[in-house]
Formats: sequence, C-alpha cells, structure tokens
Amino acid sequence: MPIALQETLRAVFYAPFYAALKRGAFSTEGVEVSFVTSPSPDQAPDGLMNGTIDVGWGGPLRVILTRERNPGLDLVCFCEVVTRDPFMLVGRAPRPKFDLADLVRLRLGSVSEVPTPWICLQDDLRRAGIDPSAVPRVANDTMAGNIAALARGDLDVIQLFEPHVEELVQSGAGHVWWAAADRGPTSYTTFYARRQALDVRSDELLRLVRAIVRTQKWMPTQDDAAIAAIIQDFFPSVPHARLAGAIARYRRLGIWGRDPYLPRGGFDRLRGACLSGRIVQTAPTWEQAVDMRLAERVIAENPAALS
Repeated sequence: MPIALQETLRAVFYAPFYAALKRGAFSTEGVEVSFVTSPSPDQAPDGLMNGTIDVGWGGPLRVILTRERNPGLDLVCFCEVVTRDPFMLVGRAPRPKFDLADLVRLRLGSVSEVPTPWICLQDDLRRAGIDPSAVPRVANDTMAGNIAALARGDLDVIQLFEPHVEELVQSGAGHVWWAAADRGPTSYTTFYARRQALDVRSDELLRLVRAIVRTQKWMPTQDDAAIAAIIQDFFPSVPHARLAGAIARYRRLGIWGRDPYLPRGGFDRLRGACLSGRIVQTAPTWEQAVDMRLAERVIAENPAALS
C-alpha cells in the first residue's frame, strides 16, 4: 500500500523533499509514495486525523497547534529536514547596520500565508526587549502584495521566503537586511504522522526516513544549478537562475539538516515562540511531540548518499 505523503504548501525551502521525489529516493528504498498537496496550510493536519493521509511534511508548529486543539491526539514529528527559519527581512535599500529595534520606526509587512514566520519574529523581538505591538505592521496582505507595497513605498521592510527574496535581490529592487536563520536552530520542517503509524507501518516509514537521509547526504555533493534543475518542475514559473540563487542563499544560511534528528533545542525555540505569541495556552514538550526512534535507527545504519 502506498504511503500518502502530503506537502503543506509549495516552497523552495522544501527542496530536499522535492529532490528525493525527483531522484526516485523513495522508490529506491522500496516504498511507494502517493504525493499530494494540502488544500491550505491550516488544513494540512486534517488528513492525518481522518486517515486519508499517512505522513505530512511541514512545521512542527502544526503539530503543536493541532495537539493543543486535540489534547489526546498522538501526532508526532519523526524526521527533521529544515532546521532553521527560512524567512528574511528585505528592504528597498541596503541597511548593513540593521537592528531589530529599528522595526519600531519602520512599516513592516509580515507574512500572512502561514503563522510561523511572525510567531518566530515576535519572539525574537521579545527576547531583544522589544514589544512586538510597538511595530507598525501590516499583517493581512500576501507576500506578493507586500512586494508591490514595498515598491510603491507604502512599506519599508517586508518578510519573505525564497524565491521572492532572490527575485528582488537580482533585480536590485530589494536588499536582505536580516535572515531569521541567523538566530540558530529553530525546527521548521519535519515529517509528521500519528505515533501509532510509526508502530503499525514502521518498516515503510523507516524506508521513508532512509530515503531522506540519503538525499541529505547527496545535496552537499551537488552545485546549486544542478539542484535547481532537478526540482525545476515544481517551480515552472521561476527562472532557473533565480531558483539556483535561492538554493545558494539557503545553503549559505544552513537551513537544511545533514541528518534527520530533531534536537530538543530547535524544538524548544519554536515551542517558546508559540507560547510567547500566545497562539497556544500550553504546548506539548519535546518528549510528547517528537519521536526519534526511526531517525536514530537510520543514523546508526549510516546509509550512503544517493548515487
């Protein structure tokens, strides 16, 4: 029976997953994958709860939120791929001495499509002694809308992910002021599933994790243009040079893990942001929301990189 595997949304920072699909990493490991896309990020966990999806990839924040709303649910993260926050702050002109405290004097367009970027940024502000409510923020527009507002001068700085960042940088219309990845480990994307699935379908899910590990080892052996060419079909409207530039920037920022282990520190940073942002009243602990049994087995196996 195929593993029904669901992406949360289409994003360049999911490149290792797309590379695994295009390179046949899952089939090489003897697991058949049925690949689908969630109707929306908010609905991503629904299929896992009703049994139409076996495994999702997306943010541990979804696991935290879903378990808050369904305290008895056994949803767990079991294979980390994106270990740092892939969002950036981009302004019209260079600002080499940018400091987060500057945001209280600037008009910020934050991401509305998904909650995690702002939840993490508001936590960064609090840790720096800055009240997030003091930031003049436009919170209800899309990234595309914020790009247009930046060009008009209606916003001073906007929160984006790739390939939007690379588009603005290549055109000279934008400059990276700050990269959230620089805060350090913040668990951002994992495989997640019902804990019972890790028991009932452990062999198949072990193979799924092994395919990702082999892809994680393969990616550093490839140049940016080669990876862009492999995943290009997932981004047909993005020019190859822009996609390669986006991959290069993410690689420099170190957002992709070299193994599938989700460390406590990265999870706790995200958990703390959820609590400080008050999107949850309580939050599951690492022990409750993370299950590294399969990851640890594959790490011990030390499989070779994809050939």
